[in-house]
Amino acid sequence: MQKNMMISALTLALALAGCATTGTQPTAPQGLQSAFVLLGENGVPVARAITTDAVCPALEVDGRALAMQVRMPAETIAQRKTASKPEDSKPSAFPVLTCDATLPVGARSATLAGRTLPLPEPEIKKIVVIGDTGCRMKTADNYFQSCNDSEKWAFREMVESAAAQKPDLVLHVGDYHYRENACPDGNKECGGSPWGYGWDTWKADFFDPATALLKAAPWVMVRGNHETCVRAGQGWWRFMDPRAVQGGRDCNQEQNDTLGDYSDPYAVPLGLPGAMQTQLIIFDSSKVGYKALPAQDPVFRRYTGQLQHATALSTRAPWNFFVQHHPLLGFAVERSKSGDLTVFPGIVPLQDGLKTLHQDKLFPAQVQTTIAGHVHLFQAVTYKTGQAAQFISGNGGSSLDVPLTAAAIQGKTPMPGAEVDFFSNSNEVGYMVLERQSDFWLATAWTRKGQVLTRCEIRRDTTRCTAS
Repeated sequence: MQKNMMISALTLALALAGCATTGTQPTAPQGLQSAFVLLGENGVPVARAITTDAVCPALEVDGRALAMQVRMPAETIAQRKTASKPEDSKPSAFPVLTCDATLPVGARSATLAGRTLPLPEPEIKKIVVIGDTGCRMKTADNYFQSCNDSEKWAFREMVESAAAQKPDLVLHVGDYHYRENACPDGNKECGGSPWGYGWDTWKADFFDPATALLKAAPWVMVRGNHETCVRAGQGWWRFMDPRAVQGGRDCNQEQNDTLGDYSDPYAVPLGLPGAMQTQLIIFDSSKVGYKALPAQDPVFRRYTGQLQHATALSTRAPWNFFVQHHPLLGFAVERSKSGDLTVFPGIVPLQDGLKTLHQDKLFPAQVQTTIAGHVHLFQAVTYKTGQAAQFISGNGGSSLDVPLTAAAIQGKTPMPGAEVDFFSNSNEVGYMVLERQSDFWLATAWTRKGQVLTRCEIRRDTTRCTAS
């Protein structure tokens, strides 16, 4: 890795020297696959590049060169235990170099190999929220989505619609990668699609169709259950997580999964100090299940400690949006083969962990909202009993769930003691937009076709919604 870093720095120096003598800008390397900006802990911006070239591309910030470092080398990783049967799995081929550079806070301009990078605004006023975006191909479920049909897998169209909103930030609430197994022979709907956990699948399932939004604004990326180590965790650590990769935390070897499957929460501030100062609290729930865990279970104790850390972070600002993949206070639904609907409550292990800290309201008063995905719907739920409002933005393009009606949840609750006040949901592909107002945040759910589904005013002490 250090050899590659030295080569990268030397190449950059030679390129800049050539520019000085010729007065021209360096041309973009042909191998550059993707270039984008992530916001990590404390909102620190990170420039990331994915390239098939042997060295990292040239980065220039405010007119000065800034060297990129190798995050992950190009390599093929031996087949490991996955969520699929061995015969439905294969080695993960990553014929790409992943490169990083921490950008100076307050930087005004940045170009990577000639491409302009979107930089964070001093005050983030508009956020596009998306989730559960990939095209499902899964042998165990005998489910193969129509990845070759832009109407039946509408992620790209949704991205282009969301990019037209001109957001200051994009928040993805998890589950980027769905093409786990090979498309069956003769299936024209997904025929020719890459599969498995290597770069070709990540490129087809996320990076290519997400291009318009990757160019539009910096991103905050949340990890979903599809990015655990037995699934697409290798790509998660290689491409998506904003933090440095620690030894063994790469999901390459099964014996290290207890390290690779968990990560600490962090806060992303959204603007300048003041009455509307707001943070995103990012929580990695990727390995959590629905069933309760004993208080002495190591996983429960791990999550409870992380929840304590997350809520401590919330004391830094008067407004906080708690963001994770699994909805704490939302409804999930499943249709059986007989046609009956089963409605599931929220995520019990995390509810139980939060109750040890804040009792039945789960969060302190400065946490107004919790945002998630996982359920392949848009959903907004508010409560008469003082719990934070729950938004689910899981309708990003993957196979959509059965829609729920108010009648279906009559008498039901995501958590004992939580009484529903407002409920709205839709299984149309779309996204949510959060917009900062003078003294509240406005949440609007949009379909990919530009139809408004729901609007909510998120205020310090309450959230009020109206459905279209």
